[in-house]
Amino acid sequence: MLQQTQVDRTVPKFLEFMARFPTLSALADSPAADVIRLWSGMGYNARAVRLHKLAQLVMSEHGGRLPQASQELRALPGIGPYTASAVACFAYGASEPVLDTNVYRVLSRLAYGVEAPSRGALEPLAAELLPGAGDPLDASAWHQGLMDIGATICTAAKPSCMLCPLRDNCAAAPALQDGASRSLAESSVPYAPKQGRFEGSRRYYRGRVIEALRGADSISVDDLGPLVYKDYAKDDRERLGVLIDGLVKDGLAQWIDGRVALP
Repeated sequence: MLQQTQVDRTVPKFLEFMARFPTLSALADSPAADVIRLWSGMGYNARAVRLHKLAQLVMSEHGGRLPQASQELRALPGIGPYTASAVACFAYGASEPVLDTNVYRVLSRLAYGVEAPSRGALEPLAAELLPGAGDPLDASAWHQGLMDIGATICTAAKPSCMLCPLRDNCAAAPALQDGASRSLAESSVPYAPKQGRFEGSRRYYRGRVIEALRGADSISVDDLGPLVYKDYAKDDRERLGVLIDGLVKDGLAQWIDGRVALP
């Protein structure tokens, strides 16, 4: 749920979701349509479908228990390298790097100063700095500490270097601690691809289709059109059909007797 969604939006939805689907078994046994409806307000609706498929796969192939190894986790729907490492580290205590945006930024400034390297260059460093055997910190506490520093102190535009416990060992602190240069602070952040404009994008209209389907058992294409496009005309029917076919392919919708519905 936290993939590309802010914590304050996620917390109430997480609590609602867990009340409705308290176990993987309950989630796996529920219709996909129920999961998609409950996902309302979160965006990136494909995550709901993948989570539902993940629950079914864990029940059928893993005895109802989520795998512990990151490689096994990555084989599940919707789990990429970061999520697999995060689950392995935070849930099961695995000692492996967990690199989110905050950790990338902290490690980059710590080791490279204001000349940010590529994210790939930071991955060996993250592995090298992991707590070793006998260290009072475990990998989970280590990463949570780095994430907290990045989220609250070593921020992208206005780092509070004077408050940072890493200041004395940080290559960027001498240049950033006076807070005078916002542009220097921003340029010291490792590059990450920026998302394009949301409103008017294909993802935007896909979301409008799903939102319309949440409120009905099924809808005809011509009734759906005005709910999706502000100035819908019959000429738009073809592009709406293409949009719907894409949602069907992704498991987010289905055709029923020429009408559209949640799966």
